[in-house]
Amino acid sequence: MNVSRDEQRVLHVLAQGGRILHFKDDGGRLVEVQCVTHEGWRLSSCTLDLFKRLRKRGLIASAGGGPYRITRSGLAAVRSRPDNR
Repeated sequence: MNVSRDEQRVLHVLAQGGRILHFKDDGGRLVEVQCVTHEGWRLSSCTLDLFKRLRKRGLIASAGGGPYRITRSGLAAVRSRPDNR
């Protein structure tokens, strides 16, 4: 599966225990997403368009209205790096 550089960055953060927080407006529409690392830092390259691509491909998912996390197919799509071991 072809995964862009920005998608790889987000998937690496999620594979290390990060999460994507999503914010909705009063009508229930998605207006903002924030990718937060395990240490609490925010990843600026995670945009709404990138989030929608990852969700459409099934690489991330939310359970019970919680934050979005990486799925098994997302773990298979991410390329290994020395800091992900």
